[in-house]
Amino acid sequence: MNTFRPSVVVRAVAAVSFLALFATSPLLSQQPDEASIIRRLDAAAQARYNTIASFTYTDHYSVYHGTDETHPVAEMTVKTTYLKGIGKSYAIVSESGSAVVQKFGLHPLLDNEKTINLPGNVEHSWFTSANYQMKLKPGVTQIIDGRNCLALSMVPIHKASNMIDGTLWVDSSDDSVVEIEGLASKSPSVFAGTTHMMRKYTNMSGFAMATHARAESSSMLWGRTVVIIDYSDYKIQLVHAK
Repeated sequence: MNTFRPSVVVRAVAAVSFLALFATSPLLSQQPDEASIIRRLDAAAQARYNTIASFTYTDHYSVYHGTDETHPVAEMTVKTTYLKGIGKSYAIVSESGSAVVQKFGLHPLLDNEKTINLPGNVEHSWFTSANYQMKLKPGVTQIIDGRNCLALSMVPIHKASNMIDGTLWVDSSDDSVVEIEGLASKSPSVFAGTTHMMRKYTNMSGFAMATHARAESSSMLWGRTVVIIDYSDYKIQLVHAK
């Protein structure tokens, strides 16, 4: 049996492959203001950090190899806890499948996520003008999960495996983040091929929270690997809540 190492793509999932088809909405009657959208994205990222004291959620990881996306080679369920000023911690609830994938793929992913979310690090992964060059794509709109969305091109100012060079979709009614998709701006390994990444968000307590992510990579050495993460059971505590 050929040995395969999914860790090179699994580690890129931390932060977010192309989705299937979206329905295209009519063009907005009035061209949105690019500068205003970017200012609101910047403000929303800072407000999220300032306002949320803590949150917990459950994330379920599934790793697939080759063309089979029905039977995962490994799965893991994790309880994640975020504390403002501290970062994230993880408690593994269950694991199944390949012990190699767990040890060299999923466990390092959690370590990488913990590092990314440390104070002083987490700000560098925000969807803000400090981290990305953003440009509104005039006339480009789509309906995603029932939300009328505008598209902005996103080019990372600093390349990293968790930074995406692609498209950010924002809700046209409030400029909240709905989805980002594109390519990892930097390969997670010299052995990995191009990594396609996608992450979807929903609005909870007024803030964008991840609900689904996917990363796909192919290389001559390891073949095709897909990692899918589903997020659920959010519990959010705000700073001002009593």
